[in-house]
Amino acid sequence: QVQLVESGGGLVQAGGSLRLSCAASGDTICISAMGWYRQAPGKERELVAAIASTGSTWYADSVKGRFTISRDNAKNMVYLQMNSLEPEDTAVYYCNADTPYSRVVAGTCRAEDYWGQGTQVTVSS
Repeated sequence: QVQLVESGGGLVQAGGSLRLSCAASGDTICISAMGWYRQAPGKERELVAAIASTGSTWYADSVKGRFTISRDNAKNMVYLQMNSLEPEDTAVYYCNADTPYSRVVAGTCRAEDYWGQGTQVTVSS
């Protein structure tokens, strides 16, 4: 089992910055890629940024150039640096972890999504 805990959310003025952190614990061998999702009121949860175990990254067009995802594999941590924040970035942000396919096939890990509890980010105008 994997547990994820987010921190770093809060209230910030437009144009400001925040740094979100996600700490993974438990059976961390069941973690490969990690990502950040967000969900605004009345909207579907969307993927904002993702990072593979190799360090390759992906960003949604809406945040590209403003957000940076990074990870520290030794500490089982993933971060999201958010700069030039806009009111449209207001949402609950969730940390997510994927499981290595080979370990799912081997029966070491379960084919389930792991999620944190979420942290609120509010950007005022």
